[in-house]
Amino acid sequence: MDDVASHKEFAEKHGLPFALLADSDKAVAKRYGVLKTYMGVMEMARRDTFLIDPDGRIAKHYESVDPDGHSKVVLEDIKALKAARKTG
Repeated sequence: MDDVASHKEFAEKHGLPFALLADSDKAVAKRYGVLKTYMGVMEMARRDTFLIDPDGRIAKHYESVDPDGHSKVVLEDIKALKAARKTG
């Protein structure tokens, strides 16, 4: 839910080869069901990951993401998804 500038800075700092979604109006967080209200006033988005297939559908939803090792898990699932599409 951060702004474009903060996402750009983060992507550059970490050398990300893809764009990050800036959801400053919280519309996407609401649609994906990850916007939560804490203590009745503070809104935050959970740090979930969604793997979107080439048809734009959610292929996998990872809740309560632990950054350690998460990218490896997602990459393995992408490989599995690609293999399934080739045989299907």
